[in-house]
Amino acid sequence: MVLGSMAPRRRWLLLGLAALAVVALIAAGTVVITRLTGDNKRGGAPVAGSPTPSPIGTPTPSPSGPPPGADITGPLNLLLVGVDTRVSVPGWEPHSDAVLVLHVPKGLDRAYLFSLPRDLVVDIPAFPKAGYKGGKTKLTHAMSFGSRVPGKPKQPSTAQGYELLRSTVSGYTGLRIDAGAVLTFNGFDRLVNALGGVDIYVDQRVESLHRRPDGKYRESAPGGYKGPQQVYEKGEQHLNGWQALDYSRQRYITGGDYARQRHQQQLIRAMTRKILDEGLARQPERVDQVVSALGDTLVYVGGRRIVDIAYALSGLPENRFTLVGLPGSGVGKGSAYRGEQLTSEGRKFLTELRAGRADAYLSAHPALVVKN
Repeated sequence: MVLGSMAPRRRWLLLGLAALAVVALIAAGTVVITRLTGDNKRGGAPVAGSPTPSPIGTPTPSPSGPPPGADITGPLNLLLVGVDTRVSVPGWEPHSDAVLVLHVPKGLDRAYLFSLPRDLVVDIPAFPKAGYKGGKTKLTHAMSFGSRVPGKPKQPSTAQGYELLRSTVSGYTGLRIDAGAVLTFNGFDRLVNALGGVDIYVDQRVESLHRRPDGKYRESAPGGYKGPQQVYEKGEQHLNGWQALDYSRQRYITGGDYARQRHQQQLIRAMTRKILDEGLARQPERVDQVVSALGDTLVYVGGRRIVDIAYALSGLPENRFTLVGLPGSGVGKGSAYRGEQLTSEGRKFLTELRAGRADAYLSAHPALVVKN
């Protein structure tokens, strides 16, 4: 059965999962490449060491057998990862700059999406496959350390790096990770454009470090960039592909990386609303167009096919999809910055989530719920 022949609800959900994963990539700064390397060109190569992307379609299930994913009852945890890969640099190790967890409790009737700061100080377990002995450092390094292939210093494996990141996130959150997606930034603007852009409420004035008002990249200069800047004014805005990419990567703003995580989650909401409000799932040709825009930018990793998971979540109501912002603070002594840590309120959310009491906890702590 090809994507275009799926039932409408199942079709939008499958597309929605892909959209979630792609947006997740953007928000935590995967395109810091230009800031760090001065390379303003965007290549189309896949992530080094990536596994072959899973096909979107699935064979037609037997009429006498259960539908795909019928045995998935929850809880279900998906790890969505955006990687900083510099395809122009031989042997560059991928860094996880966007780390999101989608938790669907038993019953599959609601879902919670939250981000973990890229600089979160965590215990990364030993990983003999990569020759890593373990240590306490920033979460973003787990993908990098895990990607190292002994004897092949210039051939890092993103799939292998995902294994270590998955173990690290699971250990920190106490959640079993069932499946996930690893993404690069290539093709994101094409995906948003294929959707016709997205409507979002910009909750604060944001000046772009990287783009000019015409969409071209600003020139690099000693200490930063120069030239006119694209500005996103507070209020309702319609963003095209490059604008969505640019807006969601900005972290040198009020609120820093936590504001960037919030903007990322708001974009996820905007894209899923776009899919639902415009009845995209009832237009097979549009669905095919949008999914094809993903190309090799999306790599699915998991024991179950993405189609199985999409079918299992086909009854999830949109109004039970909650975006959660976990507060944090810096860690270090004096001016020596080590990274970030979640506040007690943020850590308690993870405890309550595992215990099945997330709704009650969020009712008592409404500031954690991301609005707009």
